Amino acid sequence: MADTASSRNTPRPLFPRQLLRRLMPRGLPWFPTLVFALLLVCALGGEHLLAHDPNELDLGLAFQPPAWLAEGGWVYPLGTDNMGRDVLARIMAGTRISLVAALYAIVLSGGIGTAVGMVAGYFGGRVDALIMRLVDIQMSIPSLALALVLAAVLGPGFETVVLVIVVTYWTWYARIVRGEVMSLKQRDYVALARVAGCGTLVIFRRHLLPNLFNTLLVLATLQVGQVIGIQQPDVSWGLMLADARNYITNAWWVITMPGLAIMATCLASNLLGDWLRDHFDPRRRQL
Repeated sequence: MADTASSRNTPRPLFPRQLLRRLMPRGLPWFPTLVFALLLVCALGGEHLLAHDPNELDLGLAFQPPAWLAEGGWVYPLGTDNMGRDVLARIMAGTRISLVAALYAIVLSGGIGTAVGMVAGYFGGRVDALIMRLVDIQMSIPSLALALVLAAVLGPGFETVVLVIVVTYWTWYARIVRGEVMSLKQRDYVALARVAGCGTLVIFRRHLLPNLFNTLLVLATLQVGQVIGIQQPDVSWGLMLADARNYITNAWWVITMPGLAIMATCLASNLLGDWLRDHFDPRRRQL
């Protein structure tokens, strides 16, 4: 009987999935959490984890296959590219550039587009007509032509890439936010706020922005997939894809590995955005 009681009180070992559920906040999806945790580790401390210099050239080691293939080895777990550079080291080094570019682009384009869309949708009339004509003009300019012009004027660089993304994508936010605000301003609580003497900024901050949160969240998570693979001037996932497009037939891992990194990040951002949208849905909290 004592042995039986002691066996019942002995804690059972946790499987990896159960352990993740214990360590994470309740309800938080494990896949996006794991992906973004790995990205954060690579972005903040990747240089201390790298076994090779991501920019070190060695043509004698060009197109070394990944470790699980016959001619591969664990010295280069994900193989090497056409210049003999370590693919894993370049993916880890490019994490910071790709994520920082995406963060800057989302915050700036989302902030500008949201402000412009709220002003256009709330005031309407001539203000709305003027702003939306500017949006139409900007959207009629091809993104590639705009990027070439800005690169010729400002020169290639990280700031130019971010500026091109911001100028291209703020119109998405402006159009969608304008339509949402035109609907929200007809609600009773906005009319009551006006009667109570609340200023425009107060109405924007207290009544419109909280109700736009879910829409902005979905737009931001969708934009991650649009901008994170854009080619950067430094080591980045987009640059790796651009360099490897000519070697897809004889060295598939050169383009597949950064492509998988981009796909996993986009999938994780979309899943996390869906969870945050449902978690912070005001209609759900009222139930």
